[in-house]
Amino acid sequence: MTTILIRNADVYAPESLGRRDLLLGGGKVLWIGTEAPDLPAAFGAEVLDLAGRRLLPGLIDGHVHVTGGGGEAGFASRVPAPTLSRYTRSGVTTVVGLLGTDDVARSTRELVAHVNALREEGLSAWGYAGGYHLPPATLTGSVRTDLAFIDCLVGVGELAISDHRSSQPTLDEVLRIASEAHVAGLMTGKAGIVHLHLGDGPRGLDLVRRALDQCELPPRVFNPTHVNRRKALFDEAIELARRGCNIDITAFPVDEGEDAWSAADALVRYLDSGAPRDRVTISSDAGGCLPCFDAQGRVCSMGVGHSGALLDTLRELLARGIALQDALPAFTSNVAGLLRLPGKGRITAGADADLVALDAAGAVTDVFAGGRPHLRDGAVLRRGTFESQDT
Repeated sequence: MTTILIRNADVYAPESLGRRDLLLGGGKVLWIGTEAPDLPAAFGAEVLDLAGRRLLPGLIDGHVHVTGGGGEAGFASRVPAPTLSRYTRSGVTTVVGLLGTDDVARSTRELVAHVNALREEGLSAWGYAGGYHLPPATLTGSVRTDLAFIDCLVGVGELAISDHRSSQPTLDEVLRIASEAHVAGLMTGKAGIVHLHLGDGPRGLDLVRRALDQCELPPRVFNPTHVNRRKALFDEAIELARRGCNIDITAFPVDEGEDAWSAADALVRYLDSGAPRDRVTISSDAGGCLPCFDAQGRVCSMGVGHSGALLDTLRELLARGIALQDALPAFTSNVAGLLRLPGKGRITAGADADLVALDAAGAVTDVFAGGRPHLRDGAVLRRGTFESQDT
Protein backbone atom coordinates (compact mmCIF):
# COMPACT_ATOMS: atom_id res chain seq x y z
CA MET A 1 0.00 0.00 0.00
CA THR A 2 1.28 3.47 -0.90
CA THR A 3 2.82 5.69 1.76
CA ILE A 4 1.44 9.23 1.53
CA LEU A 5 2.93 12.36 3.06
CA ILE A 6 0.34 15.13 3.50
CA ARG A 7 1.90 18.57 3.83
CA ASN A 8 0.53 21.89 5.08
CA ALA A 9 -2.85 20.73 6.39
CA ASP A 10 -4.93 22.88 8.75
CA VAL A 11 -5.91 19.98 11.00
CA TYR A 12 -9.12 19.65 13.01
CA ALA A 13 -8.78 16.43 14.96
CA PRO A 14 -11.68 17.41 15.69
CA GLU A 15 -10.07 20.03 17.96
CA SER A 16 -8.00 22.61 16.10
CA LEU A 17 -4.32 21.61 15.88
CA GLY A 18 -3.23 24.24 13.39
CA ARG A 19 -0.82 23.57 10.52
CA ARG A 20 0.45 19.98 10.51
CA ASP A 21 2.06 17.37 8.26
CA LEU A 22 0.91 13.73 8.33
CA LEU A 23 2.33 10.42 7.17
CA LEU A 24 -0.14 7.75 6.09
CA GLY A 25 0.63 4.08 5.57
CA GLY A 26 -0.97 0.69 6.09
CA GLY A 27 -4.37 2.34 6.42
CA LYS A 28 -3.26 4.35 9.47
CA VAL A 29 -1.98 7.76 10.41
CA LEU A 30 1.62 6.79 11.15
CA TRP A 31 2.82 10.21 12.27
CA ILE A 32 1.59 13.76 12.70
CA GLY A 33 3.72 16.78 13.48
CA THR A 34 4.88 20.26 12.55
CA GLU A 35 7.89 19.31 10.42
CA ALA A 36 7.70 16.49 7.89
CA PRO A 37 10.36 13.81 8.31
CA ASP A 38 13.05 13.40 5.67
CA LEU A 39 11.92 10.08 4.23
CA PRO A 40 14.32 7.74 2.41
CA ALA A 41 13.70 7.48 -1.32
CA ALA A 42 13.01 3.77 -0.85
CA PHE A 43 9.77 4.68 0.87
CA GLY A 44 8.46 5.95 -2.45
CA ALA A 45 6.13 8.24 -0.56
CA GLU A 46 3.58 10.23 -2.54
CA VAL A 47 3.42 13.86 -1.42
CA LEU A 48 0.15 15.82 -1.24
CA ASP A 49 0.41 19.51 -0.40
CA LEU A 50 -2.93 20.80 0.91
CA ALA A 51 -1.70 24.39 0.94
CA GLY A 52 -3.52 25.21 4.16
CA ARG A 53 -6.82 23.49 3.39
CA ARG A 54 -8.74 22.17 6.41
CA LEU A 55 -8.27 18.46 7.11
CA LEU A 56 -10.96 16.67 9.14
CA PRO A 57 -11.61 13.12 10.31
CA GLY A 58 -13.82 11.28 7.83
CA LEU A 59 -17.47 11.85 8.66
CA ILE A 60 -19.32 8.93 10.28
CA ASP A 61 -22.90 8.54 9.08
CA GLY A 62 -24.52 6.51 11.84
CA HIS A 63 -27.94 6.02 10.22
CA VAL A 64 -27.88 4.79 6.62
CA HIS A 65 -30.23 2.54 4.66
CA VAL A 66 -27.37 0.82 2.84
CA THR A 67 -29.79 -1.59 1.14
CA GLY A 68 -32.19 1.25 0.30
CA GLY A 69 -35.26 2.08 2.36
CA GLY A 70 -38.85 3.04 1.68
CA GLY A 71 -41.65 0.72 0.66
CA GLU A 72 -44.44 2.58 2.46
CA ALA A 73 -46.27 3.30 -0.82
CA GLY A 74 -45.94 -0.06 -2.53
CA PHE A 75 -43.04 -2.05 -3.93
CA ALA A 76 -42.25 0.61 -6.51
CA SER A 77 -41.47 3.04 -3.66
CA ARG A 78 -38.51 0.95 -2.47
CA VAL A 79 -35.45 3.22 -2.63
CA PRO A 80 -32.35 1.88 -4.44
CA ALA A 81 -29.18 1.32 -2.42
CA PRO A 82 -26.75 4.27 -2.43
CA THR A 83 -23.48 3.67 -4.28
CA LEU A 84 -19.95 4.10 -2.93
CA SER A 85 -19.13 7.55 -4.27
CA ARG A 86 -22.44 8.95 -2.99
CA TYR A 87 -20.83 8.59 0.43
CA THR A 88 -17.26 9.59 -0.30
CA ARG A 89 -18.15 12.67 -2.35
CA SER A 90 -19.95 13.85 0.80
CA GLY A 91 -16.90 13.30 3.01
CA VAL A 92 -18.36 10.15 4.59
CA THR A 93 -15.85 7.35 5.18
CA THR A 94 -17.81 5.24 7.70
CA VAL A 95 -21.47 4.18 7.60
CA VAL A 96 -23.76 2.20 9.89
CA GLY A 97 -26.50 0.41 7.96
CA LEU A 98 -29.98 -0.51 9.14
CA LEU A 99 -33.43 -1.67 8.10
CA GLY A 100 -36.51 0.52 8.48
CA THR A 101 -40.21 0.12 7.72
CA ASP A 102 -39.55 -2.70 5.27
CA ASP A 103 -37.87 -5.39 7.34
CA VAL A 104 -39.72 -8.12 5.42
CA ALA A 105 -38.65 -7.74 1.79
CA ARG A 106 -35.41 -6.24 3.09
CA SER A 107 -33.58 -8.71 5.32
CA THR A 108 -30.68 -8.91 7.75
CA ARG A 109 -28.93 -11.18 5.24
CA GLU A 110 -29.21 -8.46 2.60
CA LEU A 111 -28.03 -5.82 5.08
CA VAL A 112 -24.93 -7.82 6.06
CA ALA A 113 -24.17 -8.47 2.39
CA HIS A 114 -24.35 -4.74 1.58
CA VAL A 115 -22.17 -3.85 4.57
CA ASN A 116 -19.55 -6.37 3.47
CA ALA A 117 -19.74 -5.12 -0.12
CA LEU A 118 -19.02 -1.57 1.02
CA ARG A 119 -16.07 -2.87 3.02
CA GLU A 120 -14.72 -4.62 -0.08
CA GLU A 121 -15.04 -1.33 -1.97
CA GLY A 122 -12.95 0.50 0.62
CA LEU A 123 -15.48 2.07 3.01
CA SER A 124 -15.70 1.30 6.73
CA ALA A 125 -19.15 -0.15 7.39
CA TRP A 126 -21.15 -1.72 10.21
CA GLY A 127 -24.83 -2.44 10.77
CA TYR A 128 -27.68 -2.96 13.21
CA ALA A 129 -29.71 -6.10 13.76
CA GLY A 130 -33.49 -5.77 13.57
CA GLY A 131 -35.63 -3.05 12.03
CA TYR A 132 -38.81 -1.13 12.88
CA HIS A 133 -40.73 -4.11 14.20
CA LEU A 134 -40.97 -6.81 16.83
CA PRO A 135 -40.09 -9.60 16.75
CA PRO A 136 -36.88 -8.17 15.27
CA ALA A 137 -35.51 -9.26 11.92
CA THR A 138 -32.40 -11.35 12.64
CA LEU A 139 -30.01 -13.71 10.95
CA THR A 140 -29.51 -16.21 13.77
CA GLY A 141 -32.87 -16.08 15.53
CA SER A 142 -32.03 -13.53 18.25
CA VAL A 143 -30.40 -10.13 18.37
CA ARG A 144 -28.04 -11.28 21.11
CA THR A 145 -26.58 -14.06 18.97
CA ASP A 146 -26.56 -11.81 15.90
CA LEU A 147 -24.37 -9.33 17.77
CA ALA A 148 -22.25 -12.07 19.34
CA PHE A 149 -21.42 -13.94 16.14
CA ILE A 150 -21.83 -11.51 13.21
CA ASP A 151 -18.80 -9.27 13.22
CA CYS A 152 -20.31 -6.23 11.48
CA LEU A 153 -23.47 -5.94 13.63
CA VAL A 154 -22.95 -3.59 16.59
CA GLY A 155 -26.43 -2.94 18.01
CA VAL A 156 -30.17 -3.11 17.38
CA GLY A 157 -32.10 -0.67 15.21
CA GLU A 158 -33.92 1.20 14.06
CA LEU A 159 -36.67 -0.02 16.41
CA ALA A 160 -39.71 2.24 15.91
CA ILE A 161 -41.64 3.88 18.75
CA SER A 162 -44.27 6.65 18.78
CA ASP A 163 -45.04 5.92 15.12
CA HIS A 164 -48.08 4.44 13.34
CA ARG A 165 -45.68 2.17 11.40
CA SER A 166 -44.23 0.64 14.59
CA SER A 167 -45.21 -2.59 16.34
CA GLN A 168 -46.58 -0.44 19.18
CA PRO A 169 -44.04 -2.04 21.54
CA THR A 170 -44.69 -2.14 25.27
CA LEU A 171 -42.18 -1.09 27.89
CA ASP A 172 -41.42 -4.72 28.72
CA GLU A 173 -40.74 -5.50 25.06
CA VAL A 174 -38.38 -2.54 24.68
CA LEU A 175 -36.57 -3.52 27.88
CA ARG A 176 -36.16 -7.11 26.68
CA ILE A 177 -34.58 -5.98 23.40
CA ALA A 178 -32.38 -3.44 25.21
CA SER A 179 -31.14 -6.09 27.64
CA GLU A 180 -30.27 -8.42 24.75
CA ALA A 181 -28.30 -5.64 23.06
CA HIS A 182 -26.55 -4.62 26.28
CA VAL A 183 -25.46 -8.12 27.24
CA ALA A 184 -24.22 -8.81 23.72
CA GLY A 185 -22.22 -5.59 23.94
CA LEU A 186 -20.65 -6.74 27.20
CA MET A 187 -19.75 -10.08 25.64
CA THR A 188 -18.16 -8.63 22.52
CA GLY A 189 -17.00 -5.09 23.31
CA LYS A 190 -19.44 -3.75 20.72
CA ALA A 191 -21.72 -0.76 21.21
CA GLY A 192 -24.69 -2.88 22.33
CA ILE A 193 -27.19 -0.03 21.91
CA VAL A 194 -30.79 0.18 20.73
CA HIS A 195 -31.14 2.81 18.03
CA LEU A 196 -34.74 4.01 18.42
CA HIS A 197 -36.70 5.53 15.52
CA LEU A 198 -38.97 8.31 16.82
CA GLY A 199 -42.15 9.07 14.91
CA ASP A 200 -44.57 11.97 15.24
CA GLY A 201 -46.72 10.28 17.89
CA PRO A 202 -47.76 12.21 21.00
CA ARG A 203 -46.11 9.69 23.34
CA GLY A 204 -42.71 10.99 22.23
CA LEU A 205 -39.92 9.64 24.41
CA ASP A 206 -42.17 8.46 27.25
CA LEU A 207 -41.08 4.81 26.80
CA VAL A 208 -37.43 5.77 27.21
CA ARG A 209 -38.10 7.89 30.30
CA ARG A 210 -40.02 5.03 31.86
CA ALA A 211 -37.22 2.62 30.99
CA LEU A 212 -34.64 4.83 32.71
CA ASP A 213 -36.90 5.15 35.75
CA GLN A 214 -37.57 1.45 36.14
CA CYS A 215 -34.63 -0.61 34.84
CA GLU A 216 -30.98 -1.21 35.66
CA LEU A 217 -29.68 -0.75 32.12
CA PRO A 218 -27.21 2.09 31.52
CA PRO A 219 -28.83 5.11 29.82
CA ARG A 220 -26.33 4.90 26.93
CA VAL A 221 -28.12 1.74 25.73
CA PHE A 222 -31.08 3.88 24.57
CA ASN A 223 -30.19 5.94 21.50
CA PRO A 224 -33.19 7.84 20.07
CA THR A 225 -32.93 9.25 16.54
CA HIS A 226 -34.99 11.76 14.49
CA VAL A 227 -35.36 13.71 17.74
CA ASN A 228 -35.55 17.05 15.89
CA ARG A 229 -38.68 16.09 13.95
CA ARG A 230 -40.84 17.99 16.48
CA LYS A 231 -39.72 20.89 18.62
CA ALA A 232 -41.27 19.54 21.82
CA LEU A 233 -39.70 16.13 21.13
CA PHE A 234 -36.29 17.77 20.91
CA ASP A 235 -36.77 19.34 24.33
CA GLU A 236 -37.53 15.86 25.67
CA ALA A 237 -34.39 14.52 24.02
CA ILE A 238 -32.14 17.15 25.60
CA GLU A 239 -33.42 16.11 29.03
CA LEU A 240 -32.61 12.48 28.21
CA ALA A 241 -29.08 13.52 27.20
CA ARG A 242 -28.72 15.08 30.65
CA ARG A 243 -29.69 11.69 32.09
CA GLY A 244 -26.98 9.87 30.11
CA CYS A 245 -28.58 8.94 26.76
CA ASN A 246 -26.94 9.79 23.45
CA ILE A 247 -29.38 11.50 21.08
CA ASP A 248 -29.20 11.56 17.29
CA ILE A 249 -30.29 14.51 15.15
CA THR A 250 -31.38 13.80 11.56
CA ALA A 251 -30.25 16.09 8.73
CA PHE A 252 -33.57 16.06 6.86
CA PRO A 253 -35.15 19.03 5.06
CA VAL A 254 -37.35 21.30 7.20
CA ASP A 255 -39.81 23.76 5.64
CA GLU A 256 -40.25 27.26 6.98
CA GLY A 257 -42.92 27.29 9.68
CA GLU A 258 -42.76 23.52 10.19
CA ASP A 259 -42.92 22.20 13.76
CA ALA A 260 -39.40 20.81 13.55
CA TRP A 261 -35.80 21.92 13.88
CA SER A 262 -33.32 21.64 11.04
CA ALA A 263 -30.18 19.73 12.00
CA ALA A 264 -28.21 22.98 12.22
CA ASP A 265 -30.89 24.62 14.38
CA ALA A 266 -31.04 21.56 16.60
CA LEU A 267 -27.29 21.33 17.17
CA VAL A 268 -27.06 25.04 17.99
CA ARG A 269 -29.89 24.67 20.50
CA TYR A 270 -28.25 21.59 21.98
CA LEU A 271 -24.87 23.29 22.39
CA ASP A 272 -26.56 26.33 23.94
CA SER A 273 -28.51 24.13 26.38
CA GLY A 274 -25.44 23.14 28.35
CA ALA A 275 -26.20 19.42 27.96
CA PRO A 276 -23.08 17.19 27.68
CA ARG A 277 -21.48 17.93 24.31
CA ASP A 278 -20.34 14.35 23.75
CA ARG A 279 -23.91 12.97 23.82
CA VAL A 280 -25.21 14.37 20.53
CA THR A 281 -24.68 13.04 17.00
CA ILE A 282 -25.97 13.93 13.53
CA SER A 283 -26.86 11.39 10.85
CA SER A 284 -28.41 11.64 7.38
CA ASP A 285 -30.96 8.81 6.93
CA ALA A 286 -29.21 8.30 3.58
CA GLY A 287 -30.99 5.88 1.25
CA GLY A 288 -34.14 6.13 3.33
CA CYS A 289 -37.52 7.32 2.16
CA LEU A 290 -38.60 10.59 3.79
CA PRO A 291 -42.39 10.23 3.56
CA CYS A 292 -45.19 12.56 4.56
CA PHE A 293 -48.50 10.96 5.57
CA ASP A 294 -52.09 12.13 5.48
CA ALA A 295 -54.56 11.72 8.35
CA GLN A 296 -55.31 8.14 7.24
CA GLY A 297 -51.65 7.15 7.35
CA ARG A 298 -51.20 7.07 3.57
CA VAL A 299 -48.12 8.48 1.87
CA CYS A 300 -48.90 11.81 0.23
CA SER A 301 -45.31 12.75 -0.71
CA MET A 302 -41.80 11.42 -0.25
CA GLY A 303 -38.16 12.36 -0.59
CA VAL A 304 -34.91 10.42 -0.24
CA GLY A 305 -32.19 11.00 2.34
CA HIS A 306 -28.58 11.43 1.26
CA SER A 307 -25.26 11.59 3.07
CA GLY A 308 -24.53 14.99 1.51
CA ALA A 309 -26.95 16.43 4.08
CA LEU A 310 -24.20 16.04 6.69
CA LEU A 311 -21.78 18.29 4.85
CA ASP A 312 -24.59 20.73 4.03
CA THR A 313 -25.37 20.95 7.75
CA LEU A 314 -21.73 21.44 8.67
CA ARG A 315 -21.41 24.28 6.14
CA GLU A 316 -24.57 25.90 7.51
CA LEU A 317 -23.20 25.75 11.04
CA LEU A 318 -19.95 27.37 9.96
CA ALA A 319 -21.86 30.09 8.09
CA ARG A 320 -23.68 30.86 11.36
CA GLY A 321 -20.38 31.40 13.12
CA ILE A 322 -20.18 28.08 14.99
CA ALA A 323 -16.51 27.15 15.36
CA LEU A 324 -15.54 24.06 13.37
CA GLN A 325 -14.07 22.35 16.45
CA ASP A 326 -17.42 22.82 18.25
CA ALA A 327 -19.58 21.50 15.39
CA LEU A 328 -17.38 18.66 14.17
CA PRO A 329 -17.63 16.16 17.09
CA ALA A 330 -21.33 15.49 16.34
CA PHE A 331 -20.25 14.13 12.94
CA THR A 332 -17.07 12.35 14.05
CA SER A 333 -15.73 11.68 17.55
CA ASN A 334 -19.11 11.57 19.31
CA VAL A 335 -20.36 8.94 16.86
CA ALA A 336 -17.20 6.87 17.20
CA GLY A 337 -17.42 7.03 20.99
CA LEU A 338 -21.06 5.93 21.09
CA LEU A 339 -20.49 3.07 18.65
CA ARG A 340 -17.19 2.00 20.22
CA LEU A 341 -15.32 2.23 16.94
CA PRO A 342 -11.63 2.50 17.89
CA GLY A 343 -9.53 4.42 15.43
CA LYS A 344 -12.49 6.36 14.03
CA GLY A 345 -13.58 9.95 14.45
CA ARG A 346 -10.18 11.47 15.30
CA ILE A 347 -6.91 12.43 13.64
CA THR A 348 -4.04 11.16 15.74
CA ALA A 349 -1.08 8.84 15.33
CA GLY A 350 -2.39 5.26 15.20
CA ALA A 351 -5.90 6.21 14.11
CA ASP A 352 -7.41 4.98 10.88
CA ALA A 353 -6.43 7.18 7.94
CA ASP A 354 -9.99 8.35 7.22
CA LEU A 355 -9.51 11.97 6.20
CA VAL A 356 -11.42 14.72 4.40
CA ALA A 357 -9.99 17.96 3.04
CA LEU A 358 -12.20 21.02 2.53
CA ASP A 359 -11.53 24.10 0.45
CA ALA A 360 -12.28 27.63 1.64
CA ALA A 361 -15.93 27.31 0.52
CA GLY A 362 -16.41 24.06 2.46
CA ALA A 363 -16.43 21.79 -0.60
CA VAL A 364 -14.75 18.38 -0.38
CA THR A 365 -11.52 18.26 -2.37
CA ASP A 366 -9.78 15.12 -1.11
CA VAL A 367 -10.97 12.00 0.70
CA PHE A 368 -8.94 9.13 2.12
CA ALA A 369 -10.69 6.02 3.43
CA GLY A 370 -8.39 3.58 5.18
CA GLY A 371 -5.46 5.50 3.72
CA ARG A 372 -6.61 5.04 0.13
CA PRO A 373 -7.51 8.11 -1.92
CA HIS A 374 -11.14 8.16 -3.06
CA LEU A 375 -11.27 11.81 -4.18
CA ARG A 376 -8.38 13.97 -5.36
CA ASP A 377 -8.90 17.65 -6.16
CA GLY A 378 -12.66 17.01 -6.30
CA ALA A 379 -12.38 14.17 -8.83
CA VAL A 380 -13.70 10.71 -7.94
CA LEU A 381 -10.91 8.12 -8.09
CA ARG A 382 -12.77 5.07 -6.76
CA ARG A 383 -16.32 4.10 -7.65
CA GLY A 384 -18.59 1.26 -6.63
CA THR A 385 -18.42 -1.95 -8.63
CA PHE A 386 -21.51 -1.13 -10.70
CA GLU A 387 -21.39 2.67 -10.62
CA SER A 388 -21.66 4.52 -13.88
CA GLN A 389 -18.87 6.99 -14.60
CA ASP A 390 -21.64 9.58 -14.99
CA THR A 391 -23.00 9.04 -11.44
